[in-house]
Amino acid sequence: METLKIPNYIPRIADKTIAENMEAFGAVVIEGPKWCGKTSTAKNHAVSEISMADPLGDFQNRRLAELEPAIALEGARPRLIDEWQDVPKLWDAVRFECDRATEKGQFVLTGSSTPRRKQNPHANRPRHSGAGRIVRVPMSTMTQYELGQSNGKVSLRGLFEGERYASVSQLSLERIAELVVAGGWPDAIGSPTAKAVRIAKGYLQAVINEDIHEVDGVERDREKVRRLIVSLARNEATLATGKTILKDTQGRAEDAAAITAPTMSDYLDALRRIYFVQDIPAWAPELRSSAKIRSAAKRHLADPSLAAAALGATAAKLMGDLKTLGFLFESLVAHDLIVYAEAMGASVYHYHDAADLEADLVIEHPDGTWIPVEVKLGAAQVDDAAKNLVTLKEKMMRGGYQAPVAMLAVIGVGGVATCREDGVQVAPLDTLGV
Repeated sequence: METLKIPNYIPRIADKTIAENMEAFGAVVIEGPKWCGKTSTAKNHAVSEISMADPLGDFQNRRLAELEPAIALEGARPRLIDEWQDVPKLWDAVRFECDRATEKGQFVLTGSSTPRRKQNPHANRPRHSGAGRIVRVPMSTMTQYELGQSNGKVSLRGLFEGERYASVSQLSLERIAELVVAGGWPDAIGSPTAKAVRIAKGYLQAVINEDIHEVDGVERDREKVRRLIVSLARNEATLATGKTILKDTQGRAEDAAAITAPTMSDYLDALRRIYFVQDIPAWAPELRSSAKIRSAAKRHLADPSLAAAALGATAAKLMGDLKTLGFLFESLVAHDLIVYAEAMGASVYHYHDAADLEADLVIEHPDGTWIPVEVKLGAAQVDDAAKNLVTLKEKMMRGGYQAPVAMLAVIGVGGVATCREDGVQVAPLDTLGV
């Protein structure tokens, strides 16, 4: 099949998931933040296209789809419908067409926001879920493996299958700082770090000035949006509560830009719906013991470069602030592991119990097998990471839970990929892959 594949397309991890789902469902919707490469990837799986974001003829495609959604579906299939959420009626039209013509893989949709559910159950959103007809595939900015910055020798899938690995890392502290501020923007591939930094800054400005308002047509205070994003960046990869973030956004009591709790809740909801904020939920295994597990989620921005940009952090500044670099490095690792986990149908959590035993991440496969993960900036911290992982393993087993199939310590500088005698697999970031 000759697709719309663009020149010099770099394969994405999501490609395999999309292709498999197109064999099982009538339509696939690729969801994720703007500028992450959704449209390019969708073209790799479609033979015709229509975009709701095309300004030609005063957005004639959008106006036509609003008047008669079925017309937008006309064309060779698989047909790409780009930014479908601009005309929510298209969802129901696609679902109806998938019911009428039972072939699989008829449509590929892309969406960079989720239509809000209003009080009126039929206002400005799809009437049907699309269950059984349309499947959602999440997509993120590019991982280090996709960018060619990781050799991928330590396979997450392989760890779940009992494999253990050895490999060499090329990371330096300076390089890690550069990877953090550059992020995974497809448009910056092969360009100097400075271009990637400008993309991240431009994305922030777009969110503050346009995207958060356009998602539902509600005008929000730009200064409050900016303050909230800066606070989220300061608390990246932490378990900061809503109260902590709210307090962090406050200026003087009489400050006109002070944020209230309801405002913060509304703004966070809007940021989630444009895929700017991603929550990593707490892992809650069923234990025989009465161990209390904390349920707060960790919040991450869509790409670690966005947190760096919000803080005004350059690579040079981060090298002089190892604490902040450590948090942003953890965010970078989490970003990549989430993508690798999604490719195999696994879910990513974090763990923190009342006894203050933590795991930065827990990756759980649908079959119940699991891998705890600790993230450390330097190899000198590997012993601490390994001790924590083994302690968690033993605590879970005492509570009647199955042992993990592997334990993973992801590090930044000064180490090599190796499996220790205690069973902990050490993996520098530039050795991780799907």
